[in-house]
Amino acid sequence: MRKFVIVLGALLVFLGVVFVFGKSIYSKPGILEATKNVVIPKGNTNTVLSHLQKERVLAQGFLNKFVFQAAVRITADQGALRAAEFSIPKQASIQQILQILRHAKPVQHELMIPEGLTRYQVVDLINQAPFLVGKIEVPAEGSILPQTYAYEFGYSREKLLAHMQDALQKTLNQVWKDRKPLEAVKTPQDLLTIASIVEKETAVSRERPMIARVFINRLQKKMRLQSDPTVIYALTDGHGKLDRLLTRKDWEIESPYNTYWTDALPPTPICSPGKAALEAVAHPADGNMIYFVANGTGGHSFSSSLSEHNHNVALRKQKK
Repeated sequence: MRKFVIVLGALLVFLGVVFVFGKSIYSKPGILEATKNVVIPKGNTNTVLSHLQKERVLAQGFLNKFVFQAAVRITADQGALRAAEFSIPKQASIQQILQILRHAKPVQHELMIPEGLTRYQVVDLINQAPFLVGKIEVPAEGSILPQTYAYEFGYSREKLLAHMQDALQKTLNQVWKDRKPLEAVKTPQDLLTIASIVEKETAVSRERPMIARVFINRLQKKMRLQSDPTVIYALTDGHGKLDRLLTRKDWEIESPYNTYWTDALPPTPICSPGKAALEAVAHPADGNMIYFVANGTGGHSFSSSLSEHNHNVALRKQKK
């Protein structure tokens, strides 16, 4: 009996030492020299452990392996280890690592889609974005909303594109609902198409409602829009910028996108307009202006008569 008590006591002392020593390894600072994003693969505890050691987040050796595996089992009620990309801080302990793998938000990457890009340019950006998977088909022109989108490692390009298209549809529906009713803007698609032309005509935010008013006035008067960006779209088939200046000969190209040639709106948008351009068409400026020309200072001069427009054109030529 005495021998049993001695053995039991020795065993308890040993287990106590192991517990204290294991706990110190569990909570002591790790070997990671700087904060690092680490992609945790799918698999069991050993798979995760091996990857953490490979990434030099967790030190090699039997003790670290034993403590990590034991800690995973003992704290199993706190949740499963997730496969995702996580930001691991400098010198993260085993305790911190398990907390991150179970509860931290995965690393968020961002993709900014600028206003005014064509569908081919948007697809190029999505295809070049890192950490996404899969392929996408070229979407309809003007079907995505330009803004910054967050995504995680391994997210599908197809799902991201669908999210962009859903954002556009929701925004367009809301803008259409809140719009000022106008005879020249009969449908949400009309609004989207006009907004795409406004987007390409100016980068000056205060001018967008004025340019929208010019195009709306022209439509109401059955005048051709005569917008240079629509000619560029016709010449490039929507693939991007024209590598030269437009000529008068270009205005004669027979294309439904060339608003010098056709009386109607283009059959589709000519780019992806931002929300500000959509709002400009939904709530255009007041006025009877039907012309505008670049003024040489980054903006435009607006006029309501041909004689006034010709005067503005002459002033512009003098500044060149």
